Amino acid sequence: METYQLTVNGQRCEVTADPSTPLLWILREELKLTGTKYGCGISVCGACTVHLDGIATRSCSVPISDVGNRSITTIEGIGGDPIGRAVQNAWVGHDVVQCGYCQSGQIMAAVALLKNTPKPTEKDIEDAMGNICRCGTYVRIREAVRQASRQSKYRRVP
Repeated sequence: METYQLTVNGQRCEVTADPSTPLLWILREELKLTGTKYGCGISVCGACTVHLDGIATRSCSVPISDVGNRSITTIEGIGGDPIGRAVQNAWVGHDVVQCGYCQSGQIMAAVALLKNTPKPTEKDIEDAMGNICRCGTYVRIREAVRQASRQSKYRRVP
């Protein structure tokens, strides 16, 4: 067991865990941030997507020992970001959520896309939104991403 200093949603915290423990389980079990979901455990479905220093990352495959000093943002904290708020509003406006299980990961992927590609093409959206939605709300997801890209003037994040 080792102790780790983390910055999660702008807050500093300390956790003690086995170095191989996936970040997903630290967030859900230790920090009680349960918006990040377990889907497949092999980094395929995207339900566990969080941001590490703004980069969409599948938290089920990142051991806590690899996080280092990177800032972690989860679905619980994304609404504090203007782009995150725009994406969440677009999700509601387009009634994207059906069962909802994948949606926190979908939103995290969309925010990362719009931070790096403020005016995405259809191909950009298709490439970035690789999360699996078992309810098949892909059309509404794409519509919401397009709406969020029109809502604000974004700047490219370095």
